[in-house]
This record gives sequence, C-alpha cells and structure tokens, in this order.
Amino acid sequence: MADNNNNAEAVLVRLDETARNEAQSVLFHAYREEPTFQYLFDHRKPGYSQRVRATIRELIDLYLELNQDAIGVMVDETLVAVAFVGEPELRLNLADQLGWRVRMVLTAGFSSTRRYLEYHRRIRDLLPQRQAHQLPLMGVNPKYQHKGYGRMLLQAVERLCEETPRGSGLVLDTGNSRYLPFYESEGFRSLGKIRLGDFEDHVLFREVLADEDQSSEPRQQQS
Repeated sequence: MADNNNNAEAVLVRLDETARNEAQSVLFHAYREEPTFQYLFDHRKPGYSQRVRATIRELIDLYLELNQDAIGVMVDETLVAVAFVGEPELRLNLADQLGWRVRMVLTAGFSSTRRYLEYHRRIRDLLPQRQAHQLPLMGVNPKYQHKGYGRMLLQAVERLCEETPRGSGLVLDTGNSRYLPFYESEGFRSLGKIRLGDFEDHVLFREVLADEDQSSEPRQQQS
C-alpha cells in the first residue's frame, strides 16, 4: 500500500445507495483473503465466499440506513477503493440491531453471525473512553493495490473526521500484520489485540486534530 505521486487520474467521491453494488464488489475482493474474515466465516467450509459477500452486503446496508459517511476513490470511472465511517456518537452495538441480525442469520448463517457479534463486542471493549470515529469497512480492490489509493482514501477519511471536532480520533482494526507499518506511518497506535485462532487482530487508534489541513474534499458521486 505504498504511496506514490501517480494519482492524477484518481478522484475522491462521496458514495450513496447508488454505489452499493460497486462498493460491495470492492470490499468483497478486498476482504475475502483477509485472515480475520477467513477465521470468522470459516473459509475451510463450503460457502465461505457466500458468507463473506452476505456479511459485507448487510453491513453496507446497515451503515447506509444509519446515514453514515461513505467515500471512495474512482479511477477512470471505476470505483477502486471504499471506506465506510461510523460517527463518534454511534458506538454501534450490532447485537441490538434485530433486523440486521435476522438478515445475517438467514444469509451468513447462525454460527458466523454469532462469531462476528462476539468479535465486534471485543472491539467495542477496546475503544477509547472518549468518542471516536470508527472505520468498520475499508478496502482497495486487489487489482489496484500498491498504487497509493489506500493512503489517499485513508487520508480523506482523516480529513472527514477533522470536520467533526466532537470526535477524539479514528479507530480501525486489521488482522493482516503486513499493513501495520502503513497504518503506523499514518500515526495510528495500538489499542490492543484480539486473539482469533492462531493469529491476532490489531485494533488501532489515531488522534484527529480539528485544526489540521482540510484540503482535497471528496466530490459528490454522480449517478
């Protein structure tokens, strides 16, 4: 996810429900090979891709229903990177989202839903006392990785958070340790780790200052 200076063709956009299918495709390809998703949705059993696809679809629908921010990077009219941002006040407890739970059980299965809810609860237990934005979904299509789009997207998320001074910072997590140097280079520090089978998921926090530069705002996606 190294940055470069060849992003002249890349455009930041705000996403709405019209981008649902494209966003789902980007995130599916980004998360399918991730250790955290492979553990939570048991990649050794048949139907793994279906469970991942269903979970991403239901999470996207939930965050759109809750009117949370979503931004992306477009290259030559193709959506290549996506991020969904949870507001500081949300502190979402998925276990309380009955409609979401029912849809998850029906599409991803009871076992996967239960495991994901427990994983989400453990993340919530590590969150800072002060309210912070959360980044539950962020991914770059593997075909477009290592071109700087991940850094471009994350920095846009950080600027979005700076516009909301009531939040103390930004929280994200990753089960892929090779991404840690990238996040550390963006100022993230560890809040703790969650043991998932034979590996650990890292929960990270970056303080966000409201008086930092707020240039390069995403434009509204054109339908």
